Amino acid sequence: MNHAREQADQNRPAYRGEKLGLPESGPGSAAPLGKRLLAFVVDLVLAALITAAFTAPAYPGDWSLLTWLIITVVPVSFFGATPGMALTKIWVARVDSTGMVGPLRAVLRGLLTVLIIPAVIWNFDGRSWHDRLSGTLVLRR
Repeated sequence: MNHAREQADQNRPAYRGEKLGLPESGPGSAAPLGKRLLAFVVDLVLAALITAAFTAPAYPGDWSLLTWLIITVVPVSFFGATPGMALTKIWVARVDSTGMVGPLRAVLRGLLTVLIIPAVIWNFDGRSWHDRLSGTLVLRR
């Protein structure tokens, strides 16, 4: 049993993003969990406020989820960042090229985030299932 633990430690990268060829720190390195979480919360609050402006005096309810999808999918498709990501200086990039993320990957990423589980299961490279399935990663600016 101890041998298996030693093997697992040997296969573990020295830092997040190492296996992807990312730098250990600074621009282009894997975005830390704290910045990703803060960006997500900012986007949720923004979506709730925008939706509340249209549903007041009633609560936004589930409509804020649709607003969240819009403010997530559209900017990530074309600019690589949501408003919260821009605030926290992180962005979404494709693993396979330097091109824009594009609508299909952004929609897939957004829908998988709504399911929650794919967005909270991470590997050693700092990529969650929704990043891996959409062929993206989140980097520092």
